[in-house]
Amino acid sequence: MSGLLTTFVTIAIIALSAFFVAVEFSLMAAKKHRFEDAAPRSRAARAALRNSADLTLLLAGSQLGITVCTLALGAITKPAVHHALTPLMTDLGLPLGAADVVAFVLALVLVTFLHLVVGEMMPKSWSIAHPEKSAMMLALPMRAFMTVTRPLLVALNGAANWLVRKAGVEPVDELSAGHDADELRQLVEHSADQGTLDASYQAAIESALELRELTLGDLLRPDRSASSVPESATAKDVQEVTLASGHMRVLVRRGRRVVGVVHVRDTVDLAPSARITPIVREPFVLDAAQPLHEALASMRESRHHLAVVTRRGLPAGVVSMSDILVRLFPQEPRASVGTPAATSPGGS
Repeated sequence: MSGLLTTFVTIAIIALSAFFVAVEFSLMAAKKHRFEDAAPRSRAARAALRNSADLTLLLAGSQLGITVCTLALGAITKPAVHHALTPLMTDLGLPLGAADVVAFVLALVLVTFLHLVVGEMMPKSWSIAHPEKSAMMLALPMRAFMTVTRPLLVALNGAANWLVRKAGVEPVDELSAGHDADELRQLVEHSADQGTLDASYQAAIESALELRELTLGDLLRPDRSASSVPESATAKDVQEVTLASGHMRVLVRRGRRVVGVVHVRDTVDLAPSARITPIVREPFVLDAAQPLHEALASMRESRHHLAVVTRRGLPAGVVSMSDILVRLFPQEPRASVGTPAATSPGGS
């Protein structure tokens, strides 16, 4: 192979190696939601999304490509450089054996330098600096490569996953780009310490993170009692309880059991002596052990502002949407509008 052809082949191999390195690191650093935002109008973004879903196959393809490029440089470029340097070493007065060894070492160092710096470190730095841009730019050709080599990649990936499982670890196909609650809490504390996050926002964010650890039972206040009336109560009874407590929603009880909720506004059109039975609504019942974030989602989806909290089937108190918001925004407590604060059943 002529020197000029070897040069062109070497450049092509190094460029191909840079391509595989950039694909690998760009997808590892990219934010998936940015691909999702661009997907409706960009074919490259859709290809990048498919790559992120086939993460293990993509990494296998990248590693396969880098390995083949390394072997190609060792098989083509290094012997050519070695062959070219040997006469130069003999011209410098070295014996043929010594010249051959020195030329071999220099060829190995030169080829390794080119492959490591130009073929790996440069594209790695570029792809990490521009992850989404590089991932979308390279997504389509990488999809084509993976389509051609998929049977081989599946076999290699299957063998690797088998070994990983033997080591007691379950392999995954997609990269998790999120942070857990502890990591987010550390980020918030660090930002507050550095003065880049206001203390009030710090408290609100930390309270939101605690929602995943709290249960409904954690919001119950044993020092307060819920406002309630018996099942046989009249409209006037409900209005009197509302005036005394300030609670717009009042529990309806049958003995110790909560059988409904009545809103005082529904009593306006009734005669004072009228029974409240027609306007009693079904109670929204949640267990005290339910995580607070799940309870909040359930209340929002069902559009309930008040939940009756039970323990082992018995009423333990009530929690309103406002109670959760107060816990979420402790610096800006919001008064409960028409609902009791989180209470235990007390003496009702």
